[in-house]
Amino acid sequence: MPKVTKKQLLKETVKHIDIKKIDGKKIIDAYRGMSFSSRDTARAADIFNMNLADRNASVWLTLAGSTSAGGCMQVYADMVRLNMVDVIVATGASIVDMDFFEALGFKHYVGTPFIDDGMLRSLYIDRIYDTFIDEEELQECDKTIAEIADTLEHRPYSSREFIREMGKWLTKNAKNKNSLIQAAYENNVPIFCPAFSDSSAGFGLVYHQWHNPDSHLSIDSVKDFLELTKIKMASKESGLFMIGGGVPKNFAQDTVVAAEVLGKDVPVHKYAVQITVADVRDGACSSSTLKEASSWGKVSTVYEQMVYAEATTVVPLIIANAYQTGKWKKRKARNFSKMF
Repeated sequence: MPKVTKKQLLKETVKHIDIKKIDGKKIIDAYRGMSFSSRDTARAADIFNMNLADRNASVWLTLAGSTSAGGCMQVYADMVRLNMVDVIVATGASIVDMDFFEALGFKHYVGTPFIDDGMLRSLYIDRIYDTFIDEEELQECDKTIAEIADTLEHRPYSSREFIREMGKWLTKNAKNKNSLIQAAYENNVPIFCPAFSDSSAGFGLVYHQWHNPDSHLSIDSVKDFLELTKIKMASKESGLFMIGGGVPKNFAQDTVVAAEVLGKDVPVHKYAVQITVADVRDGACSSSTLKEASSWGKVSTVYEQMVYAEATTVVPLIIANAYQTGKWKKRKARNFSKMF
């Protein structure tokens, strides 16, 4: 049997779905009369539209998992450009290894989970379930992060500050201008990655600090928490649209409690949608239901919906439905990045 080559495996690129070209509204309308996850998805879409229509409520997007690599990257960038989101809390991988990575001109490739991972390692190919990434290109991403860090003042930064600098850099250097980071920079939507170092950014910043041992840039996660809490205090009301769970979900929800610790009386998140496949029975906070989160004083249970589905199958439908329903057209941009 002939030996497979890297070029043969990295041949077909993942195509990112364009919500402006699909009729999500008809599907969501049909789902509303069905049962199980279909009806849950329709109710989630309705709650998201309520959030968009509420003039007093900001919209928070949280991202965990690999949906950006899996074809939803343009969905999130469009949400920013269409003023459907005011603040983003994400994993470092979603923002750096996936979005920034493709902004540099690199791609994710259609792969398969039914393959010898040892062979992939020998070819310097990384696998996300059925998606392949060129490790050599990922290392170029690491180095680019280090190069950006080298140009900045050596001091502690919140992840929001550093990601904004990445967006600024992309306006002049991006090979793919459709990135979430660049869209967020251009539309004053802050992006927070509370576990920023758990990504390609971490490798780049380790490289930066190794070569600048006496004076270097660092990431201050507590500053992240304070800045995001200030955004919650500045919002009269707020809603969460959560993809997966993990640190982004908890971080966004915890701002209500943080404000309370600071002696500020802020309302819980009024709207909440979570799309996840996680089971709650092991007690993991990242997979807790929204009803459970309400016991912590984080979210309201009036307008909340859990959708137990793999996110790439329902997120494009919910956002396409919102695009076609048009509630976003009358929203006033919050421009939260200008707060800082």
